[in-house]
Amino acid sequence: MPANRLSSNLSRHGGWAKQRPAATMNDTKPYIPFHGAVMPEAMRADSKIQFRCYQGISCFNTCCRQADITLAPYDILRLKRRLGMSSTEFIRQYTVPFQMDGDGMPGVKLRTDETGTCLQLDGDNGCGVYSDRPTVCRYYPVALLALREKDSPEAKERYSLVKEAHCKGHAEPREISIADYRVEQGCEEYDARNREWYRLVLKKKSAGPSVGRPPRASLQLFFMASYDIDTCRRFVLSGNFRSTYQLPAEFYAEVKQGDEALLDFAFRFLRQVLFGERIVQEFADAWDRRVAQRKEVWDARKQMEIERSMAADDQKYTEGGDGYRA
Repeated sequence: MPANRLSSNLSRHGGWAKQRPAATMNDTKPYIPFHGAVMPEAMRADSKIQFRCYQGISCFNTCCRQADITLAPYDILRLKRRLGMSSTEFIRQYTVPFQMDGDGMPGVKLRTDETGTCLQLDGDNGCGVYSDRPTVCRYYPVALLALREKDSPEAKERYSLVKEAHCKGHAEPREISIADYRVEQGCEEYDARNREWYRLVLKKKSAGPSVGRPPRASLQLFFMASYDIDTCRRFVLSGNFRSTYQLPAEFYAEVKQGDEALLDFAFRFLRQVLFGERIVQEFADAWDRRVAQRKEVWDARKQMEIERSMAADDQKYTEGGDGYRA
């Protein structure tokens, strides 16, 4: 069941939540320890592995019974479609939240039952959503590494091999290049859809203290834009959003129906929210209008509090109240 590793914290059995040591993203080279599941070798697309997984293998489904699967945005999009539910419903029913870093960047994992078994496992038949399985499951036993050299603006994709005691696929007599394995497992489409999000997470991790801890509102927006695509659509199509950002009518028509188009935009918009990049142009008076709207809301709340307090005082002194009677 293929596994993807974006950083030292993204894995199938460990993940960001448990901070399991493994390959990492940084500005020089990956940290690959000599203990644990990940072998100490950064591999390229033309590197060969010996591996085969099939229904008759003795360990079939074992990995699904030890599931710790971190989800990327496109994974959720595919799974919520497959299960015929909204992203909000899928997140509530099939995921658990965790923090990806010390600044509280939100991530989600697939929910399991009390034994650690994936909820999508269909008994001896294997994965019940196989054609829409997450990126992590597609890559296993290969780990995807996003590495950025010092002073380089672009991350390079490298790979590493995960060997776990329960997996017997490494003993199968089949050799295949990582490039061919990625094609075989349908990784390319998932990587293409998730790549900008990976870069966002890498940039946040690499920037460290220079970016600082994002405000709570930014973290909430990151969660919505990354994972809850249907709520994100309502946000983007709202009157407040339309009156703030200069986007053509064609854009709104496209994202109203297209999940992929909306996901692509969400990643671009997050660059603006998290790093201050001017990706989406605002209307010239947008800031002044937001300030005025907030003032109106604040004034209305103050007036409501005053009226509520006056009504409570009046109640004390009216017949039938708790205070003095006339």
